[in-house]
Amino acid sequence: MLTISARTALTPHGWSGPIAISIGGDGRIVAIAEASDGAADLTLVPGFVDLQVNGVDDIDVARANGRDWSRLGDLLLDQGVTSWCPTLVTAPLERYEQPLRRMAEAQALPGPTIIGAHLEGPFLGGAPGAHPRHLLAPIDLGWLEALPEVVRLVTLAPELPGAAEAIRLLVRRGIVVSLGHSTPSLTEVDAAVQAGATMATHLYNGMSGVHHRSPGLAAAALLDDSLSVGLIADLIHVHPLAIELAYRVKPPDRTVLVTDAVAWRAGTAGAVGMAMRDGAPRLPDGTLAGSALTMDAAIRNVVNQCGVPLEQAVRSASTNPARTIGCTDRGAIAVGQRGDLVALDAHLAVAGVWLGGVRAR
Repeated sequence: MLTISARTALTPHGWSGPIAISIGGDGRIVAIAEASDGAADLTLVPGFVDLQVNGVDDIDVARANGRDWSRLGDLLLDQGVTSWCPTLVTAPLERYEQPLRRMAEAQALPGPTIIGAHLEGPFLGGAPGAHPRHLLAPIDLGWLEALPEVVRLVTLAPELPGAAEAIRLLVRRGIVVSLGHSTPSLTEVDAAVQAGATMATHLYNGMSGVHHRSPGLAAAALLDDSLSVGLIADLIHVHPLAIELAYRVKPPDRTVLVTDAVAWRAGTAGAVGMAMRDGAPRLPDGTLAGSALTMDAAIRNVVNQCGVPLEQAVRSASTNPARTIGCTDRGAIAVGQRGDLVALDAHLAVAGVWLGGVRAR
């Protein structure tokens, strides 16, 4: 039994403290109580969950192998991420098998939990962004049916022929479907939601927007309470006012912070090449190609620049993404949950990380 004491902690009921969190040998929280004298001057929050990581620093997940996974884990722990989804961008269908196999093998390694792979493409539509247009593909139901179990999240465009059938197929397999890189009609959005889509990938980016006479996917996602929305809060992809709008409009459990980080120093995300310019990775023509954002920085940005309360910002980085991806055993400081914890200092920087109750940072 390990006990971690802190001045304050974010529980499902709000801020509480001083608090003592006891974690059993299986890495799960077994008790939460008021701490006696001597509680550390820490602010504890649930470990962060990032559903969209194409790479970090110099490691591209599409090419990651061997010790690359350990380095990725270290880089993620530094920003408080304790669970994550390595993300593959658009590529020829035959190019997914090997990186997905390596991701499945990496799930057994120590470090932040690899929940499963996120496929962002190749079944994208009218707003491909940095995805190579010549590699976009029509929906292939047989290929989707044969996806390995490591796949947990798929982004696709609802305007593609067969989209609703593909969504139903994926949902039957326990795979979460997110709508993105898309310019659909509102009817096509409704059909996708009815088929089982539950998320919109990086709201505002790679989709038709919020227009007063022709509302697009962004407007539909903002107003549909059944859809969670991903937000890249680097303040480059999305203006602070648009981030604030999302937090004001969406139910508290439907905002999900994602980094959409890429291996900016390596200059690749799968088949996409980019270079850092004006604070973000970009294609030669200036198109944004992922971010160099960290999850702790995303929290600081939405709190300090967008007027979002810290409690809501933290839940957007932990509880909400965990529930969106179907993980009920993490993302909250509560009895029965994994002891994945992050300590924040007064400046909201990461001061400590625990994985299953074991200090990792």
